Formats: sequence, structure tokens, C-alpha cells
Amino acid sequence: MSDLLTSDLRAPASGTSNVPEDMTGRPRRIATGGISFRKTFSAFKHRNFRLYFSGQLISFTGTWMTTTAQGWLVYQLTGSKALLGIVAAAASAPMLFFATWGGWVADRYPKRSVVVCTQISSMLLSFAMAALVWTRVVQPWQIIVLAVLGGITMAFDMPARQSFVIEMTSREDLMNAISLNSSAFNCARIIGPSIAGLLMAHLGIALCFLFDGLSFIPVIAGLLLMRLPKKENQIASSGGAIAQALEGFRYVWTHPRVLTILSLFTVVGIFGWSYSVLMPAFARDILHLGANGYGLLMAGSGVGALAAALTVASAGHMLPTRVMALGGVWIFSVTLVLFAFNKNLYLGVLLLAIVGFGVVLYFSTSNTVLQSIVPDEMRGRVMGIWALIFGGMIPLGSLEAGLMADFLGTPATMAIGALICALAAFVTLQVIRKREAQLGPAQRIGA
Repeated sequence: MSDLLTSDLRAPASGTSNVPEDMTGRPRRIATGGISFRKTFSAFKHRNFRLYFSGQLISFTGTWMTTTAQGWLVYQLTGSKALLGIVAAAASAPMLFFATWGGWVADRYPKRSVVVCTQISSMLLSFAMAALVWTRVVQPWQIIVLAVLGGITMAFDMPARQSFVIEMTSREDLMNAISLNSSAFNCARIIGPSIAGLLMAHLGIALCFLFDGLSFIPVIAGLLLMRLPKKENQIASSGGAIAQALEGFRYVWTHPRVLTILSLFTVVGIFGWSYSVLMPAFARDILHLGANGYGLLMAGSGVGALAAALTVASAGHMLPTRVMALGGVWIFSVTLVLFAFNKNLYLGVLLLAIVGFGVVLYFSTSNTVLQSIVPDEMRGRVMGIWALIFGGMIPLGSLEAGLMADFLGTPATMAIGALICALAAFVTLQVIRKREAQLGPAQRIGA
């Protein structure tokens, strides 16, 4: 497979450093030097990224409010763990059918325009959910339908938004920008569930969806205020739209480093990330918590995730990507096993913080390496495949987790998923070492 995580990115004392050429033959450059405030927030020197970041921070808060409220609403209406998995699967399953096209659209049309359209669509869906809950006519099937429509929107949004980051910043600041964006997501992950818990307990669950809809306005405004250079979006392939869209799969299959990243990402997406789908059931049935306690658990996970994002932003240029990525998977796996059999709220919050740290350490590093080694003209389609895995394989994990939890129980389901992720990371490490041995020291530098 690949040396995805093989290259040690530690470098000289300051400035930027050339890294061995990737499979495209393009030299890559990364920031080097020690930890400093300037390096931690280096992507903020780009005006477009500042606009994007501030809008995303607000929007992510609304997104986490909806995520928290939706899971609680479904479980409150039905009491079914399986339906928690079905709703999560409905939200992500459209990725299987549309993410490839979303990647093609991101490479074919201006990414800002694509993201503006998807953000408007998401805003309207949030308002629709708020109206259904406010009028007290909401039914599980309506939640599923809106989840499907949201999944279709996300299939076009995610590839464009992910591949747009480098256009707002630079290749040198890419890791920092991705990490800061992840920090905004996880800062909101702390704030959003906490606010949602208070609103659900005192003012009503409908307000969570209403505030989510309103939170898209700053993002749309920030995107429209950006000053971007004129750029022609042309796809080199001479085939038709279908052939161009499928070109991403050929690229991934013929580039071992990219294939390794996405292979491990698939396993973690199916068996690891699905733990979050079971959190409402775990909070209510195992820890016997109400809405406030559930919000506290979700916020605890966000604290650890935020710490990981800031760690990558500050020290990502100093640490080997292999250590951060595989280490992140193992931290996540071991701690999730411990959490699965814990019955104390405060210890649970601490353990979930460490779980969140491991997850984001892995995801941020993998995302950065993937975007760094893919050529500009293929980035949208490759990130479309990334979105297909993130949003398309995860519903399989969500469905599997929900059904398995009904038979084996929530704790056992979480623990089994975590152990599978740990094993996959170990297998990935062995594949990397085998390939290193085959290449030899001289060849390994440029591989």
C-alpha cells in the first residue's frame, strides 16, 4: 500500500523546507521551526481564510446544536437505538451516490460558488426542521427525509469545502489552515452541545434547529466577501462527465500513498466514528443522564478534539505524520474501550475528551497529507472519494452499530469497534514497514 505516514516531517530550524516529491513529481513545502504563537495561527495572515474561519466557527456551533438535538429527539420519540443508526445512515448514505459527482463539480466549477449554494440549501433544511418541531407535527419519517436531503447537500458541499482551503491560503499553510478549521469545528463541539442541552431542558428543542439555520448566514456572507483571483476550472481528461468523475478512483488506485490513507480512513469511519451515534443511548441507558448530562458528554469530547486540533496547528510541522496519525488511532481505540465500560459521568467526560483528542489527531493529519500529495486538478475528485468514505461508509457503521447495540448492548458494540480500529492501524504500520524494507534507504527518500 503506501508510505502515507512514513515520512518524518521534522525539519530545520526555521522557514519552510522541501519535502521529498510526492507521486505527482511536485515538490512539497511545509512550515518548519519551533512552536510559536505566529506559527500556530499562520493561516490567519490570509484575509480570505479569516473570513471563512469566523463564519465557520458560528456555523459549526449551530451544526453541533442540531446534531445533539436530533439524536435526542429521535430517541425521545421512539426509544429505538436502531432508529438512531437509521437516521444517521439516512444523513450519510447519499454520499455513496453523490460524493463522486460532488468531487467532479468541485473540480469543474468555482468552489466558492458551489459552497455558497450548498450552505443556502443546508440553511433551508434547518429552518424546515425547526418549523416541524415548533408546530409539534414532527414524525420520525420526516426526520429521515430531511436527513437524506441534508446528505445530498453534504455530498456536494464536503469535496468543494475541503479542496477550497488551499485556495484561501497556500500550500505552506495548508496543515495549519486545516488544523485551525478543525479547531473551530471542535470549539463549536464544546459550545454547541452545551447550548443545545440548556435549550432542550428549558426553552424547547425547536430553538436548536432555528439557531442552526441562522448560523449559516455568517458563512455565506464571508464567502461572498472574499477576494479570489480569477481561475479557470478545467479538467484535463478528454472523456465525458462520467469518465471525468470516475478519474478520481483510477488516480487513488494507482497511487499507493493515497490508497493507504483512504483504506485506513474507511476502517476508522465504519467501526470507529459510529460510536457517536450510540451516545444518546449510552447517556440515557448506561449513565442514566438527562439532556444536560448528554450535552456535557458531547462537550467533553469536543474539549479533547479542540486540544488535538491546536496541537497539530502548533506542532504538526515538528512531528512525524506516522506518529500523529497512527498514534491518534491507538489513543482513540484504547480510551474508547475504557469509556465503554465506565459508569461514572465525570470519568466519562475525561475519557471522551481523550477519545476526541485521538480522533482529531488522526483525521487532521490524514486530511493534510492527502491534500498535500494530490495535484490541484485532481483535488476535488479525490476529496470527493474522501467524502464518500466519510459520509458513505460511516452510515454502514452507524447502521451496524445501532443493530449490534440492540443485540449485544451499547458498551460491547463500542468496544468491538475500537478494537477493530486498533488492529487496522497495526496492520497499516506493518504494510508501511514492509514497503520501506522493499524500497531500501536510498529509494525511500523519494518514494
